[in-house]
Amino acid sequence: MPIFRLPFLLFVLHSVGLVVASRNSSSWLTLTGNAPLVIARGGFPGIFPDSSFASYQLALNTSLSNVILWCDVQLTKDGAGICFPNIKLENSSDISSVFRNSRIYLVNGQSTRGWFSVDYTLDDLKSVYLMQGIYYRTNKFDGNRYNILTVEDVAIKLKPPGLWLNIQYDAFYRQHKLSMRSYILSASRRFVINYISSPEVAFLSTIAERFKGSKTKLIFRFLGSDEIEPSTNQTYGSLLKNLKFIKKFASGILVPKNYIWPVNTALYLQHHTSIVSDAHREGLEVFASDFANDVVFSYNYSYNPLAEYLSFIDNGDFSVDGVLSDFPVTPSAAIDCFSHISNKSSGKAMPIVISHNGASGVYPGCTDLAYKQAVEDGADVIDCSVQMTKDGIPICLGSIDLLYGTTVAQSQFNSRSSNIPEIQETPGIFTFSLTWKEIQSLKPAIRNPFMDYNLFRNPAYKNAGSFLSLDDFLAFAKSKSLSGVLISIENAAYIVENLGLSVIDAVVDALKKSGHNNQTNQKIMIQSTNSSVLIKFKEKTNYQLVYKIDEVIRDADKASIMDIKQFAHSLVIRKSSIFPLNSAFLTGVTKIVSKLHSFNLTVYTSVFRNEFVSSAWDFYSDPVVEINSFVMGAGIDGVITDFPGTAIMYRKNRCLNRGDNIPSYMRPVQPGNLFQAISAEYLPLAEAPSPVLTDSDVAEPPLPHVIKKPSRSGPAASPMLSAWSPIAAPSSHL
Repeated sequence: MPIFRLPFLLFVLHSVGLVVASRNSSSWLTLTGNAPLVIARGGFPGIFPDSSFASYQLALNTSLSNVILWCDVQLTKDGAGICFPNIKLENSSDISSVFRNSRIYLVNGQSTRGWFSVDYTLDDLKSVYLMQGIYYRTNKFDGNRYNILTVEDVAIKLKPPGLWLNIQYDAFYRQHKLSMRSYILSASRRFVINYISSPEVAFLSTIAERFKGSKTKLIFRFLGSDEIEPSTNQTYGSLLKNLKFIKKFASGILVPKNYIWPVNTALYLQHHTSIVSDAHREGLEVFASDFANDVVFSYNYSYNPLAEYLSFIDNGDFSVDGVLSDFPVTPSAAIDCFSHISNKSSGKAMPIVISHNGASGVYPGCTDLAYKQAVEDGADVIDCSVQMTKDGIPICLGSIDLLYGTTVAQSQFNSRSSNIPEIQETPGIFTFSLTWKEIQSLKPAIRNPFMDYNLFRNPAYKNAGSFLSLDDFLAFAKSKSLSGVLISIENAAYIVENLGLSVIDAVVDALKKSGHNNQTNQKIMIQSTNSSVLIKFKEKTNYQLVYKIDEVIRDADKASIMDIKQFAHSLVIRKSSIFPLNSAFLTGVTKIVSKLHSFNLTVYTSVFRNEFVSSAWDFYSDPVVEINSFVMGAGIDGVITDFPGTAIMYRKNRCLNRGDNIPSYMRPVQPGNLFQAISAEYLPLAEAPSPVLTDSDVAEPPLPHVIKKPSRSGPAASPMLSAWSPIAAPSSHL
């Protein structure tokens, strides 16, 4: 697939951290050589209503010390300037419930119905409150009755390090006998305006002379390349070809990010354009817009917004002079903590990074490509979830049900469905229903855990790679520089009792045959939710044993922990066992990690994913913020992740070495802070607390003994078809 070659190269580079800059790490390829700026669009609208006091305050609290606050200026009937993200007020406020009648006006030549600021005085708008204007972001703060702020409120009361005023509709306001020019000139005499942007040539031209030689910079904002700039009647795409003309009235340009890194219709990156270097050559700064953590920006970045920012500021060819973001915490960290880092940088040793079915966020899980990617990403430990085939071969596959992770449903084997309640509630086509050769004839299928949100993983490679037997996996791992391998075993009791095979013996034999043992450089970790499996391994081996607690718990009593210590060295617990959730908000933090540590048990947490819907609102739709909060805030020892590259990127960041001087954007979030900020009428219903783990939860019956079945004659003989078998029995779900 040649169309994807270049973007995929970038994809791999970003997965391991960032593209290495071929230059002195102390310099930036911006116009001035200074670090890029972070411009907080309306504050922090990814969480709070756009342009609200809370939104601006959160931006100031979590961003670089020189963060610039962005205000979209609208004018009221009495000439006051307000900060509001849209010309239509109903998009981000409750004005339609306060004032009944809407109006129809021409906006840039288009007939537009709505509620407009030109029809209301500033006093009228005191009874109107801001609301979240983007439907897929939380609306839990809409009941907080945030007032519409004036430009003066933002400039004087919040006292930001920098202020950026965006004038989007000067022509519209002139139609209504309001002068944006007069307002801006008056405002500039009362407080400092660092940047003024507009997509209208005429507006910037009329104020250019007044701001010449001042500290205020004028920035020409480009809209869509096919849109018409009203005063020149040219498209923005054609104006981009005449940067000398732009330089006559502006000191910089603001462009949508796809002007710089185009994305094709399949959402993969194309080669970057020359816009930044062309503009810098003309003496124009370049700012990029449209950054948000909760959108599908490009599959090349694998849902990691940090990787996207780094491609604009630290790619070795150019750096934009600033980014306009709805989540300013992320570009702040990108600039200060993650730029200018070599891929050879090892970073801190903690947390331990363990793959989840390899790099299963990038390629189909448990394939050769997923494991290769995990190793290239820098994972410490790669994992194999062992399943058994019909002919008794242990293989690596994320689920015992082939419907998850393969194309079996579209194959000739789709009639081999069975209903086995002991394994799962729904019918499936299980690995022991097919021989290894039959499974190898299937194509892998990438798992899309958030398909309900239309979030897909690397679709160009959704069926790429080859399945591995456990022998193949161990041979691959042994050839790599890894700290260890983790082998996960589930359903062992069922397989012994009903199919006459010991998964434990198969794993032990494979490890012996491969030459793996705990005296080699790679430690062997055996994981299971079944304590009897780990007890059996303890009897047979000296491997590191990992007990996985599938249920969400809030605590564990002493008796259960003492039982666990009899057969395990470490535990895997779920994320919400550490940070309890209610309606995707953190409600607090448990003491489970510190308690387990007090018993000298290592704690790993699972499963970390990059997709923004996988984490609590408190983590700002940023997977690195989430990892940081679990590591620095909760003290976990390791992460189990679909995206090892993201965890390795986190581990390399420079800000972790600053001790007490860690900046705000690299500090763990305070669990419960956002939840406490929700007004009473918007609070979700209280949820029952998670249970406490007891020794009765840990105890499991001993594994059945393997009963050797009488051999069957004929070439099709299989130990799987002895005694009762779901394959031999007819199924009502065919």
